[in-house]
Amino acid sequence: MKPLLPLTLALLLAACGEGEPLTPPDARLPDGSRYRGDLVDGLLQGPGRLDYNNGTWFEGQFKDGQPDGQGEWHGPNGLVYIGEFKAGLFHGQGRLAYGNGTTYEGGFAHNQFDGEGTLRQGGVTYRGQFRNDKYQGFGSLEWPDGSNYQGLFSAGTPDGEGVRTDEAGNRFSGRFKRGQLQGQGAYQGEDGSHYIGEFKDSLFDGKGRFTSADGDVWSGKFKEGNLVGEGEFIGADGSHYRGHFKHWRYQGEGKLNLADGSRYQGHFNDGLYSGTGTLTLADGKHEAGVWQDGTRIRDEQGKALPDPLEVGLLAQGGLLQQAIDAVPASTPEVELYSISLAGDGRQSVFLREADYVSRLLAERFGAHGQITLVNHREHMADRPLATRESLARAIQAVARRSGPEDLVFIYLTSHGSPTHELALEQPGLKLGHLPAQELANLLDPLKDRYKVLVISACFSGGFIPPLKDEKTLIMTAARSDRVSFGCSEENDFTYFGRALFADAFSETDDLERAFGIAKENVAEREKADDFEASEPQIWAPKAVTARWRALREHQAEQALTAQSSANTDKTARNH
Repeated sequence: MKPLLPLTLALLLAACGEGEPLTPPDARLPDGSRYRGDLVDGLLQGPGRLDYNNGTWFEGQFKDGQPDGQGEWHGPNGLVYIGEFKAGLFHGQGRLAYGNGTTYEGGFAHNQFDGEGTLRQGGVTYRGQFRNDKYQGFGSLEWPDGSNYQGLFSAGTPDGEGVRTDEAGNRFSGRFKRGQLQGQGAYQGEDGSHYIGEFKDSLFDGKGRFTSADGDVWSGKFKEGNLVGEGEFIGADGSHYRGHFKHWRYQGEGKLNLADGSRYQGHFNDGLYSGTGTLTLADGKHEAGVWQDGTRIRDEQGKALPDPLEVGLLAQGGLLQQAIDAVPASTPEVELYSISLAGDGRQSVFLREADYVSRLLAERFGAHGQITLVNHREHMADRPLATRESLARAIQAVARRSGPEDLVFIYLTSHGSPTHELALEQPGLKLGHLPAQELANLLDPLKDRYKVLVISACFSGGFIPPLKDEKTLIMTAARSDRVSFGCSEENDFTYFGRALFADAFSETDDLERAFGIAKENVAEREKADDFEASEPQIWAPKAVTARWRALREHQAEQALTAQSSANTDKTARNH
């Protein structure tokens, strides 16, 4: 919690004030100040005005020579008080305004804030109880960034039962001490997550239970905001883990039951099988031995097993050739070919997204031939890698098999860099990334083909200048200087991938309209998440949009012809 601003009253009678009345004073005091009003037995009494030599002045009720009752006092540096006085001091209800814009309105006692009041100071607003110029008792405190605290205060800081809401909308409730949540309390995240348990200095600390917005549950012993030591995890997908944790990850001995029916018991490191353990598959098969980074490297007798990375490397040439050989040659009709690439194998979202796009292009848009290249830690031996060379060969193959009347749809999803390079990462290998200009060079064999190129990556707008031409329609997930969002392990889509392929293309097959829908959906989601807008970009030559429409019209005609033929055959069989 941000520190509370100190409260002080410096009532110095020395400054320049407003001009005093032109009428002669009724009395002069020994210090030279001038008084206009009644005197009783030589004392200022009743309504009057007192002007000091330095310009400070008071106008209001006097009693026995001192301000007492309702009055108005103008002091140094624009300080103004209007309210009740007693024995020359602010006492009772009043309003005090400072020259810097700070104001206080409420109760006073002996020149100090006391009782109910409202203080506005430097964008911070406090409403509640005061004592001796400090927040004391029940009140609410609001900061300019939207964060606030409501509850009990002591000596100027939150102390006692209360609720604090931070600038992101997350709520902390429980007992506060010196501004921090301590002991038993609760947390309610803006995203729907919540925690019930013990706190220390507003961090999860002690026994507790945390539930994510997706329904995953962690319970056990927390330390400085992290789950550590013995604990339990229950996944929304049905997975279940009991054992040791470190920084929320499985660490040490534990037992994990997975949603697919398999289970692992043994040692973990950083969330992965590591050390001695046994994996029992859903069909009852056992894999026991020594594990490293989620892979079994020795069997239960200690014999070294083949390295999956090395096995995968041996298989890669054949996998790529099989994918290329499966691409059919063009027919006289207008055909659609596609290439999908998932670039970063450290996170599963890119694999899932590339596969979804490939299926969509096949099932919804009738792709005639397809090649999908993926990097992923679990698919080294059964999927062709996404490298610059494999992409080059895929492009060359599609260029050979397609015709000039055809259309090629290319989808690239990965992380992107501010220097406009697409990340190509395969765990265990060191691959070169794909710069925008090199991608332009790789696409040269397709220069005579109509192309739709979609790039879902941060800073992907920087790919447009070197790639754009009159036969290439380009969509990107972000501006050249902006990041895009959604690239995390557990997601099925990036923000842009979902908005375009899962949402927009379910409403329309018009490319420009689909992009417009996706751009609006992304903007709404980013605003809701309080992210800086990624601002997806498009380059849309008319020749490409016309060829896409021609493809879709031709496919529609084929579908009608096929349906008509099927109906004719059915009628003939019935007769």
